Amino acid sequence: MRNLTFVDNNEITLLESGVAFFPALIAALDAAKYEVLFETYIFAEDETGERVRDALIRAARRGVKVRVLVDWFGTGHRCCGRLGPELTAAGVQYRVFNPLCKRGIARSHRKIAVIDRDVAFVGGINTNDDWLCDHADGHRLPAPRWDFTVRVRGPLVAQIHHEAAGQWMRTGRLRLRKRLQLFREMRKQPLPSCESPARAAFVVRDNLRNRATIQKAYLQALGHARDSVLLATPYFAPGRKFRKALAHAARRGVKVTLLIGVGEFRIQDAVAHSFYPKLLADGIRVVEYRKTQLHAKVAVVDDDWATVGSSNCDGLSLFVNQEANVVVNDPAFAATLRRHIERGIADGVEVCPQEFAHTGWLQRASYGAAYMLYKLVMRVVTIGYT
Repeated sequence: MRNLTFVDNNEITLLESGVAFFPALIAALDAAKYEVLFETYIFAEDETGERVRDALIRAARRGVKVRVLVDWFGTGHRCCGRLGPELTAAGVQYRVFNPLCKRGIARSHRKIAVIDRDVAFVGGINTNDDWLCDHADGHRLPAPRWDFTVRVRGPLVAQIHHEAAGQWMRTGRLRLRKRLQLFREMRKQPLPSCESPARAAFVVRDNLRNRATIQKAYLQALGHARDSVLLATPYFAPGRKFRKALAHAARRGVKVTLLIGVGEFRIQDAVAHSFYPKLLADGIRVVEYRKTQLHAKVAVVDDDWATVGSSNCDGLSLFVNQEANVVVNDPAFAATLRRHIERGIADGVEVCPQEFAHTGWLQRASYGAAYMLYKLVMRVVTIGYT
């Protein structure tokens, strides 16, 4: 397995949910001088979406080159149709990933912003209101959605910028001359520098060169785990290799804790529940997060490995979607993220092996049926991607 390429001297700041992320993002957009690359899965027509849209428009009207890429499936065709004219009228370059699902189920689930090649944001936070449910219009959550993004300064920003610029070119029909011009523009800008010591890597998943890159990063970390693994995910349905890596770590004496979001989709909850008997038998601690919608895709392994990004631990994220994560090798950052996950665990409800063992046969059958349906759907949607 090829190791991740870590670069030193980065400043990595953890931003919890929209209350921290959106003010930081808008401040960076308002300070932009020459370029903004912005990708999101959901760009909602709510107050938060309007604030970000207005900041992008302000930047474009100052003469900043602003390029916005949204996903057709996540943002919705009606919103895409209204957002595009508003942005382009202000001078923003706007594109939609996989419009009308012409490329099958392929989705760009990434959330990336790069401003002036000086600062980048990567994580799981969509451009929408923390208090409103993702999939039910107007439904207010009991507490703000729980999610994370990282703000990056330092040499890693160049890698994030390169990937975001490449994604922009891949989704357009640029002639060779225009592509060469864009690459020349990228090379003209100065590389950022930073004196902070954090080592970090940028890892993406796509269906060309990086089909299993994010999963391999997890597998490598789990394979080297010595003491503890904390993993939080909204949707838990990974493949066999991932599940085996968790089990092997637990059998080596590593304390493995999964914090899984529940209550959003009943069938997704049932799929996750189908894994519980084996997870619990392997000595893995399972905690269900019920306080509000868990949207965080984060993990900490031991005292120095951590990841924040857009990739869930399910088949769509690991084998179909376009995803982006930042992996950080830094004890201070890992300790900060660990505290947040531990607080989430304290807000959750632990699955007791004895109680789960008494689940009725009919309920267990429904979990098994949900898993079989999930496997069938994944088999269909991954045709052409493997």
